[in-house]
Amino acid sequence: MIKEVFGITKHRNACTQDNRQTKEITLEDPYTVPYRAIYVVCDEKNEYAELIEHSNCYSGSCWSLHHYAKAPLVLGTRSNGNLIRYLLKTGTSNLELKSSVAAAGIESVIVEGDEVAITYAGLGGGGVGATRCRAFAEGVLRYDISESGGERCAKGTIVLPRRKRVLIGIDDTDSKETGATWTLTHNIARELDSAACVYLSHSLVQLYPVPEKTQNCMSTVLEFGCVNEEAKAELVEALKKALLKYSVSAETGMVVLTDFFAENLREYSNACRNERLTKEYALKCAKENGVEVVLGGKGVIGALAALPWFGKPKESLIGGTRLELEGFD
Repeated sequence: MIKEVFGITKHRNACTQDNRQTKEITLEDPYTVPYRAIYVVCDEKNEYAELIEHSNCYSGSCWSLHHYAKAPLVLGTRSNGNLIRYLLKTGTSNLELKSSVAAAGIESVIVEGDEVAITYAGLGGGGVGATRCRAFAEGVLRYDISESGGERCAKGTIVLPRRKRVLIGIDDTDSKETGATWTLTHNIARELDSAACVYLSHSLVQLYPVPEKTQNCMSTVLEFGCVNEEAKAELVEALKKALLKYSVSAETGMVVLTDFFAENLREYSNACRNERLTKEYALKCAKENGVEVVLGGKGVIGALAALPWFGKPKESLIGGTRLELEGFD
């Protein structure tokens, strides 16, 4: 029988398999779901680390988030889709694993030179996640894992490159006729994503709607994790060139800050989201807080305000929202 749906002709049984046969599948590793990627950024003194895990299974990430949040080393958590972020204090802790209640956790975060070793532990399926699933993720340099699955308590250590958080604020790349800053910045960041400077997040930041705005008055902050200063310098120069090539505005602003929390810019950002500020004041605040002004058009006002909103894309787009707390809300 044939059925018409919105002018499209479909067979009612189109979803059934031909000849009602069942396809036989072959799974090379049926009990492993490797994470897409795992990265870690550290503060200057190696007292804090942020573990950023990009999974291939959202429900598995939710399970990890629920249990890992109880571990002593975990200070805060945040979830943006399949991207789960853990704010950690470095060191070693004693995990008290208990099935169904606290079935997995992070046991240690050890920084040694330009590498970070993270040890996970878990029971049953949590042990599989603590070992094989994370060991095979992009970004892992090497690993040491135990047998996992079934009733076992398993442990796994992965070694990752130590990264610094590099924040790039951008505003005013479009005109009233052409462009959109959020799309341009995301497309450039994707092209510049690399093993040395991984593209971690993109947040749209609602600013105070001044008359000069093109339409919605929003700036953007890009977050990268860079392994060293050389990689950072190459990233900044490449991004600057791309903006000069594609921006349709003579007032583009681009600022750069290497900082773990960017907390010193919190009050400036709150002000910029609630009142009109001047370019002179923005440049003064940038200088006082060690922010490099790469492109100094009027867009520098909003670009600077975007910096502390990295990793908070759900909150940053709400006008007037104040950034009150350090680190994770």
